[in-house]
Amino acid sequence: MTAAPRMALQYVLLFGATGVSLPFAGLWMRAQGLSGAEIGTLLAAPMLARIVTGPLLAVWADGFRYRRTPIALMGLVMAAGYGVAGLSDLYAVRALGWFVGATAMGVLVPLTDVMTLRLAARLGFSFSLPRGAGSAAFVVANIGMGALLLHGPVDGVIVWLVAASLGLAAVAAFALPAEPVADGAVVAGLERFRGLGRLVADPVFMTAIFAIGAVQAAHAFQYGFSAILWKTQGISEAVTGQLWAFGVIVEIALMWLFEPWRRRVGIGPWSLLMIGSAAAVLRWSAMALAPPLWLLWPLQALHALTFAATFLAGLQIVERLSPPDSHTAAQTLSSMLSAGVLIGLATAASGPLYDRFGAGGYWAMAAMAVAGLIAAVPLRRKLAG
Repeated sequence: MTAAPRMALQYVLLFGATGVSLPFAGLWMRAQGLSGAEIGTLLAAPMLARIVTGPLLAVWADGFRYRRTPIALMGLVMAAGYGVAGLSDLYAVRALGWFVGATAMGVLVPLTDVMTLRLAARLGFSFSLPRGAGSAAFVVANIGMGALLLHGPVDGVIVWLVAASLGLAAVAAFALPAEPVADGAVVAGLERFRGLGRLVADPVFMTAIFAIGAVQAAHAFQYGFSAILWKTQGISEAVTGQLWAFGVIVEIALMWLFEPWRRRVGIGPWSLLMIGSAAAVLRWSAMALAPPLWLLWPLQALHALTFAATFLAGLQIVERLSPPDSHTAAQTLSSMLSAGVLIGLATAASGPLYDRFGAGGYWAMAAMAVAGLIAAVPLRRKLAG
């Protein structure tokens, strides 16, 4: 088996887990008797902590000989964390377990992305192909869990997360290519921290990851409370899974069909980021009006732009604006901001917003998208296209 399908298998297991966690974690927590504010806190804590855990785990991961080793270890940590969250009835223990599991899941995404980007550049395959396979697994997980929850217990969410975590740990350890972290000797820990410091001190780089992060973080209300909101509108768990799946199917089409065409015709990452930002403003403004089911389908289709286009643009922008020996640190910093600090703050705010305004909480997400759009405008001077 070549490197591309091996990485695709890793993405399938990783996004098979997130495909359950993102849409249905809120339902599982609600079934445990938690309020909207408590759910928001539980979901936000590991995201906010990434301002510390993100850089520390990035530096830790770069200390290994092979990139697959920290991926395998984080898979085991993820399984242990979610397992503890599911087995305990105590809020504090459940919160700690969820924190550990979600922190491991969060760092697995940039670690896997960096490894795939390196292999794709060296071996000549398209990054979007294995990444798109992960998106396909996200769809299957959405639909599968939605169907299971119609007749089965909501604890199936936790069982699924633990099983997927163990699977991806095994694949990382025994199937992923032995891609070295560094071309030469492993860089000392102190020097890796200095590399992080240089990135943080670069105003253009930090503006770029803020713009990317603000648009991505604007998904927070959707991730945490869409399933709960739709259930109050009489939309079943099965249809919720189908709505999520539809958005990701369009995302896959963008990655597998549009992305190669975009590269051929020369549409650059800045243009892609602007398109994604504008689509996010439109999507969340419409969602704030609690649209009927028929309108949710085209709004979910915008996920291809609000998430996938912004994600692909972000990967390329971060790679262009960072030196080669700091790509792992740069991608992790970007992930830390978008999937950590910003989305953590947005998720923490989403709980009280849901409790007070219901679907009106989406207006705050639209405002975040506007902030990302404004921040992206001056980047055109540094990025061609």
